[in-house]
Amino acid sequence: MGSNLSYDLASGPAGISLENQIAIQLRSNHYPPVPLSMVEPCIEAIKAGREEDYDRLIDLPEGISWRGKTAAPAHAIIEGHHLGPWLETEEEEA
Repeated sequence: MGSNLSYDLASGPAGISLENQIAIQLRSNHYPPVPLSMVEPCIEAIKAGREEDYDRLIDLPEGISWRGKTAAPAHAIIEGHHLGPWLETEEEEA
């Protein structure tokens, strides 16, 4: 799996929404799997990254923290969840 799966998902396979792409990424490319409650923060981080606003604070779901805080900068979410391939693709609106 690894980065090949990430790039394949980010290239936008037909019929797979961005939400489902990220859900697959979080559950299949991480051990232990990342909770699905992180899908929305990951999408927000991708949007911030595409706008080159890497320091934008993204609220985290209840029960998840970053360095003891309830929000994390977009760059930390992008790096921690290996979301770089989604910065290189254009978002398709469903």
